[in-house]
Amino acid sequence: MNFAWFKQFLPRGLYGRAALILLVPVIAIQLVVSVAFIQRHFERVTRQMTESMLREVDLVVSRVESADSLAAARSVVADLAEPLGLSVALPDYAGQGMGGDRRRVQDLTGIVVIDTIRLNLRQIRGIDLSDGAVVTLYLDTRWGPMRVVFPRDWVSASNPHQLLVIMVAVSILMTVISYIFLRNQLRPIHRMAEAAEAFGKGHSVPYHPSGASEVRTAGRAFLDMRSRIERQIEQRTLMLSGISHDLRTPLTRLRLGLSMLPDDPETRDDISAMEKDVAEMAKMIDAFLEFSRMGAVMADPEPVDPLELVRAVVGDQRRMGRQVTLVNCPEECPDLMLRPDAIRRALENLIGNAVRYGRRAEVSVQLTARSLRIAVEDDGPGIRPERREEALRPFTRLDPARNQDRGQGVGLGLAIAADIVRRHGGELKLGTSARLGGLSAELVLPR
Repeated sequence: MNFAWFKQFLPRGLYGRAALILLVPVIAIQLVVSVAFIQRHFERVTRQMTESMLREVDLVVSRVESADSLAAARSVVADLAEPLGLSVALPDYAGQGMGGDRRRVQDLTGIVVIDTIRLNLRQIRGIDLSDGAVVTLYLDTRWGPMRVVFPRDWVSASNPHQLLVIMVAVSILMTVISYIFLRNQLRPIHRMAEAAEAFGKGHSVPYHPSGASEVRTAGRAFLDMRSRIERQIEQRTLMLSGISHDLRTPLTRLRLGLSMLPDDPETRDDISAMEKDVAEMAKMIDAFLEFSRMGAVMADPEPVDPLELVRAVVGDQRRMGRQVTLVNCPEECPDLMLRPDAIRRALENLIGNAVRYGRRAEVSVQLTARSLRIAVEDDGPGIRPERREEALRPFTRLDPARNQDRGQGVGLGLAIAADIVRRHGGELKLGTSARLGGLSAELVLPR
């Protein structure tokens, strides 16, 4: 049987699920104890008390039945009623019409009282429990109808649900104590999750393992992993910086040597081609170095109006002569915690790719309840679905899939944009433009 539909009603947070784990067993135990023990226990007590009281009533009835006359019967009633604490009326023609039983709906023990009386007292004609404080019995005797009244407490236990109330109160108290204890145990997990989420966005917040031994072990493993990743990033940055620095010296010598060659018509074209290659190599080295240092130079997030930022980027691109249009933009948007320079760089990369491989680009902004989506679409050849994940990797150029007539990149545009949006807790989605038919690159930023 598939219970997947039931999952939508379960709490999603760890606190909610922990509380559910605590409450369900407590409630189940209370129900089982209430039904299987408490109710049966009080029913048995009520039956025993009623049977004991009926012996006194039966004594009065038997003496009345054995009396020689109505006067003798009334004398017997007067002698027995007061010592036994009964209120007896003989004959009682006022209740002669009472031919059934009465009780309040919420009087559950009254059912046991009525059943016990009718089982043990054959002269009974009617039982009235509607008062709640007394029990009124209507009986038939040889000297006429008789009414017997006695307190209700004599046949049923007082406060029959007192034990249940105590159980509920103690259960609530223990649940609160357990929840407080469990919250203290879950707090280290929550702090570790916050530290991991911040590290995924490029922050290294202070974190000290605490809590249970398993949580401490997981926390120390996270700190070791974070240290290894930070060392790897630092080593990569130093390595690429060193390589870039070492390569610039020979490139500078090559550029200087090419500039000092004589202006010979026969070698002019070859020299121009070599100068172009040297410039391309310098451009690639600068791109590699910028990519390696990108995480280290990112500033802290700050409140930014994303619509104003997008409009500014589109305006700058249009002033550069690129065919970029802003479409489907909402009128206003709340400020988001962003790194404006990094988001600007990501948008510029996406627009640069769009106009490099297509003729025009369109930028749209969509605001949802949980995210802000900035899409850049072009009319170029696009990227096949099976190669879109590969296109997000650094230093990847999909030459067969893209138009190279307008310049050749170094394979870092999409990778840099994807890394920037990941550091904001979002993602970069690639698809097919429904309007232009080319590539659709969408920055999804959480609100």
